[in-house]
Amino acid sequence: MPAADSNKAKIAMRVIEVLEFFDEDHPRATVMDIARRFNRPQSSTSELLSKLVDLGLLYKDCHSRSYTPTPRVAMLGTAVQPSVVRSGRLTDMIDRLCAQTGLAVAVFGMVGPDVQIFHWRSGSRSLRTDAPARFMAGQLDRLSASAAGWLLLSTIDLPRRDGLIWRLNAEASESGKFSVAEMSAQVRQCREAGAASGRAGFGSIADVTAVLLPDQPQHQPLALGLVYEPSDQIDRAAILSVLRDATNRCGDPILADAHEPYRLYNAA
Repeated sequence: MPAADSNKAKIAMRVIEVLEFFDEDHPRATVMDIARRFNRPQSSTSELLSKLVDLGLLYKDCHSRSYTPTPRVAMLGTAVQPSVVRSGRLTDMIDRLCAQTGLAVAVFGMVGPDVQIFHWRSGSRSLRTDAPARFMAGQLDRLSASAAGWLLLSTIDLPRRDGLIWRLNAEASESGKFSVAEMSAQVRQCREAGAASGRAGFGSIADVTAVLLPDQPQHQPLALGLVYEPSDQIDRAAILSVLRDATNRCGDPILADAHEPYRLYNAA
């Protein structure tokens, strides 16, 4: 890749890193907060944040010298998203699940041969087992390394699915190798159940139970999962029931007057 193109790719990656830094635990950030998190120079970080302010993506508080995202960030791309995302119902569902269960909630998507955390919400119960790794939006792991990845894999039709499983094993490190036959059977089971439970992946020994979100565009599946520490006291069947109930309730709201146009002009 030419040096100029490589530099542009790094800048794009750093913009995404900055925007994903903000969450319920980090509603605002200073230049040093961002620079320390991503091990970036203070000068270039300050320049990047200033440019994001100019673009209307960040607000700057001149008194505290801290930054917060603007509504433009939240609204980017929403017009072409599935209804459950565009309407905000997915966010509401995540809020309720987090409050009612105390567990961490994640939305997973498929990026090539990887599963990615599209959205992460920490629960009230800390995940001691995720040290030294820390779950966060944007993280990638191989589809074969996570139960959420198995579930996303299950949405791919044969024979492409088996080809991808073979590729994942061929490209895995020695410690990441697996039985192709056993993985294929595991993924088939996820497809039949429409759900998956098992290791969460992403460098953690935490577990996840996940279900597919309904009515997603073809080849763009989303999975919703609850992440928790492995324990004999965990009732995975109860967690699965909670997730299925939540996704069953996230259908389009029925608007009685949805097709009634507003009268904005006086009659001629």
